[in-house]
Amino acid sequence: MKRIDLFNIIEYDDEHQSKWSTIYDAVMLVMIVASIVPLMFRDQLVAFVWMDQISVCFFIIDYLLRWFTADFKHKKMKPGLAFLSYPFTPIAIIDLLSILPSVGIFGRSLKVLRVVRLLKTLRLFKFLRYSRQIQILVKVLKKEKKILLTVMGIAVFYIFVTALIMFNVESGEEGTAIFSSFFDALYWATTTLTTVGYGDIYPVSEIGRFISMLSSLFGVAVIALPSGVITASYLDELREQKKNKES
Repeated sequence: MKRIDLFNIIEYDDEHQSKWSTIYDAVMLVMIVASIVPLMFRDQLVAFVWMDQISVCFFIIDYLLRWFTADFKHKKMKPGLAFLSYPFTPIAIIDLLSILPSVGIFGRSLKVLRVVRLLKTLRLFKFLRYSRQIQILVKVLKKEKKILLTVMGIAVFYIFVTALIMFNVESGEEGTAIFSSFFDALYWATTTLTTVGYGDIYPVSEIGRFISMLSSLFGVAVIALPSGVITASYLDELREQKKNKES
């Protein structure tokens, strides 16, 4: 098998999609799920150890194959530079960090084991590579990034302004400040804007409650806007892919 054929199998591409590529992605998704299951339990059973070791073997093979075909992924680079730079790409770093905890490099102390379990959760990010529906969503987010960044900027600005106002005007019945720090005000403004409102911090003055009402109403609009943009763009992307397959 030529390296280009191997690259077309391990790397998702609409133009070179094949049954082997689909099978490869499906197997890797199963391995990711199998590697995450042991993290849902405190007890480490023998079956969990085997699941982790088998899945890591697949991850290592996948890592080496992608490194072996890195020049096809980074066509603008010279082959030698592509091979040298691949281990330092973000997704390759995530792959490596998700593999290292299971190859016995780290110690066995309690703190280290916690770090190991945390690093293993990075395997969830591998779904971004093998799940084609998630890849479509990522493509949509990149396509609409200007609108989404604009909405995020408006939301952050509104959170800061609301937190600043509430931090200076809100006080308790006996003059005790509701917000002990500006971070508490930011926390309240964020939970209110997202319409979560945990109730652990809440305004007691009339003006504070009025600002809270405005923030909640504004939050509904801020959340609805990017949701509509993403949904519309996602449906357009699905129609375009369907049209390309039919043609």
